[in-house]
Amino acid sequence: MGKEIPYLKEAETLEGYKMHLSFSDGTEGIIDMANWKGKGVFKYWNDEKNFRLFEITKNRKLQWSEDIDMDPDAFYLRLINKSFEEYARDK
Repeated sequence: MGKEIPYLKEAETLEGYKMHLSFSDGTEGIIDMANWKGKGVFKYWNDEKNFRLFEITKNRKLQWSEDIDMDPDAFYLRLINKSFEEYARDK
């Protein structure tokens, strides 16, 4: 079995389309999500109040609407500055 990425424990929105994320292994940090605003389904975020209306699903994804959900694995890898291959190789 491969190495699993820790699950998302908590998330908090910040000014300017940023989120503070905390993972089950203690890793935490800020992810800037502003580059998605206004593109495709992310037009929903044009009103920053909509960006703040998210939930963490039972599958530990970030969800804003039926059309917008994100798996936080990529955010975790960005916070630890590793590709999936590098992370999976670490023992």
